[in-house]
This record gives sequence, structure tokens and C-alpha cells, in this order.
Amino acid sequence: MLGVLTGFAVVWIIIGVGYAVGRLQVLGPGAQQVLSRLAFFVASPALLLVTLSDADLHQVFSLPLLVAAGSAVSTAGLYLLATRWWLRRPLPELLVGGMSASLVNAANLGLPIAVYVLGDAALIAPVLIFQLAAYTPTFLLLMDATGGARGPSVRAVAAQVGRNPIIIGTLIGLLLSATGTTLPAIVHEPISLIGGAAVPAMLLAFGISLVGSRPLEKAAGRRADVLLASAFKLLVQPALAFLLARWVLGLDGHLLFTVVVCAALPTAQNMFVMASRYDRGVVIAKDTVLLTTIASLPVLAAVAALLA
Repeated sequence: MLGVLTGFAVVWIIIGVGYAVGRLQVLGPGAQQVLSRLAFFVASPALLLVTLSDADLHQVFSLPLLVAAGSAVSTAGLYLLATRWWLRRPLPELLVGGMSASLVNAANLGLPIAVYVLGDAALIAPVLIFQLAAYTPTFLLLMDATGGARGPSVRAVAAQVGRNPIIIGTLIGLLLSATGTTLPAIVHEPISLIGGAAVPAMLLAFGISLVGSRPLEKAAGRRADVLLASAFKLLVQPALAFLLARWVLGLDGHLLFTVVVCAALPTAQNMFVMASRYDRGVVIAKDTVLLTTIASLPVLAAVAALLA
């Protein structure tokens, strides 16, 4: 439980700093957009490149990865089925809701929880690799493909993907790992330092965005989306992870506890950055991140009480 509290404390302190910066207008009125663009176009691609270049790709094919992939995709799919005809939102907004309901905060919350609660930082690696290498790039591809007024051609989609910095960083990182190529220190260290700005920039931008805003505002017209996405994230995804791990893959003991804890993590803060980048579903992403970050603490405690 100390790890859970430590992870949440880190996140909320940085978000609080961002809120104070925004409240005091220290960085000016355009700070949130600048930080979001810095994270999306510069820092996040660098972080993905370094993270994946150093990853052991054998972990990609481990059973925890199958649980992470299966529970995330199933949760997003069920969310889309539940909301497509009920809420009648545009497809890009539904995609943001589906990702908000299934993309876990595996980095700045998952890592400390893996260390302090699960006992090994490597246990979060399959989730990180799946999300960085496959899930997030797929979401970006779909957003690029559905963002235009007209139906996209294959050439247009390929051009959009080829220009997407996060996908480029992911592909380069995977290529380096697969070929066993090690970047020279004079190249690796600057990229690593730039990548280190990704999470702080995301959290500061999120904190600034909270100035003057309230979650679940009626005027935003997205209460149902946020509440449903939050419920899917904190209840449906861990339940699906348990069912898949226990009854399909036969996992038990500490490994079962690990995959369920990973699935019960709150929505990743970079959902807000990505939604801001595409200017679609920003309210859904922001409020779902906020609600799930608050409400995941008792959910994680319940998981620990039942399975640890």
C-alpha cells in the first residue's frame, strides 16, 4: 500500500504544481498547449525510443502481455459497443472514450506500484511494451484515419502515420531492440534526457488544464461518457483481466495478483495529451483521468485485499 500511496503522491504533487503554475499565470496563457505539444512532438517520441530500444522483446510474448492486451482491447471494444448507439458521439470521440476506459497509467504510477507493491519493476514491462509498441500507435492510426471530413485513402493514412512522431519513435525503438543495436552514449544520453521531460510535461499540462474547470460539469455534456469510461476502467478491465488470467491462461498466485493490479491502474495521463493534440474528446479524457486517479486507490486496495 505504501507503493500505491507513493505513486499517487508523486502524480498529484506534479499536477498540483501545474495547477499553481496555471493559476498564477507563471508561464502565460498558452502554457498548457505548449507543454502538450512538447510532450507529443518531442519528449514522448524520445521516451518511447529509449524505452523500447532497451527492452527485452522476449517479454512481449509473455502471458502477462496477453492479459494486458486481451483485457485492454476487450474493455475498449465493450465500451464502443455500449456507447455507439446510446450516446451517438462522433467516431473520434468514441475512440477517445474507449482508450480512456482501457489505457492504464503504467509509467508514473505503474512503475512505483510494481516496485513497492509487486516487488519487481520488471513486472510492469509487458504492459508498457504492449501500450507503447502496439496499443497507443494503433489508437493514433485510427485517430489519424477518422479525423478528416472525408473518408481517408490508404495513401493519406500512410502519410499521416509516417509523420506521427510517437509512431516514429516507437518503430525506431523496436528496430533497435530487435537488431540488438546500442546507440552510442553521445546519442543515447541526449535522447534519454529529452524523454525524461515527457511525464512531467504531461502532468504539468494536465494540472494547468484544471484551472477554472470542474469535472463532470453539466455544460460540457459528457457526464455519461466520463462516468461510463471510469467504470469500465476501474471495474470492467480488472474483472476481464482476472477472468482471462485465471480461467483461460491458468495464472494464479502472485502472477495473477500482478496482472489484475496492472489492469486496475487509472487512465494514463497521456490520454489527455493525445486528446488535446487531436482536439477530440478532451473533456472525456481529462475528467476520466482525474476521476480514475482518485477512485483507483480503493480499487487497488480491494484487489490487494482479495488476491495478495
